[in-house]
Amino acid sequence: MSQSSDHGHGHASGHGHGHGHGHGHGHGAAAPKVLNVHAKHTDGRPRVRTVQVVRPGDEDTSFLAATAKGLGITLKHFARNLFLPMKKLTTRAEAGAPAEEKGRNEIETVQYPEEKVTYPERFRGLHRLMLREDGAVRCVACMCCPTVCPAHCITIIPEESGSAESDGSKIEKRPAVFEIDELRCVVCGLCVEACPCDAIRMDTGEHARPVEDRAVAIETKESMLARGIRSTAKQGGEGPAWRGGGAATPDDH
Repeated sequence: MSQSSDHGHGHASGHGHGHGHGHGHGHGAAAPKVLNVHAKHTDGRPRVRTVQVVRPGDEDTSFLAATAKGLGITLKHFARNLFLPMKKLTTRAEAGAPAEEKGRNEIETVQYPEEKVTYPERFRGLHRLMLREDGAVRCVACMCCPTVCPAHCITIIPEESGSAESDGSKIEKRPAVFEIDELRCVVCGLCVEACPCDAIRMDTGEHARPVEDRAVAIETKESMLARGIRSTAKQGGEGPAWRGGGAATPDDH
């Protein structure tokens, strides 16, 4: 069956035929089915198509069924929270909902920070800065972490450092200012991955504390050092010879 050139004119047929313009059909309705295409008239008039229009059913033209379904879900949760018992305090302190607590309501409010839930093992928590053997900060202000941070929440201002490594090599820089805006942090952990010195970690498991002033939510170098411990990681990693246990291999170049 070829396309007609009848400029949108055609016969619409349910049980009978009638002229109509085919500019569009109802939303959600099936496309009309072409039953027959008449031959072109000898006097130049366009040929006529006979189509069968599929009318939408009642469920497609009314929102009553969907409205009733939505109200049913709302009433189910309302009855669940109204009549079922509250969870125990020990249960609320656990991460996730245990299977035996599925039949209890879901309107409890954890009175944070007096009540705290146990976070999953993969929860990172607040940042902390690690220390050298002499107690100085391990950060060398290389600017890798503020560069890779997608939220731009890390601010580092470097300064000259007069300290040196245990092997006598000089440490040129250290952070005079190291701040992280926890309200902007997306807890992605990219700063930890980018750091070549094991200077910053996100393994405290501590949630950011609630604050009434945005400035209080900014972690400073001093506050992050207070959570830090001494790190025995080799500064800068093992270098290009890490595969050979200290001896350079051809793949390292």
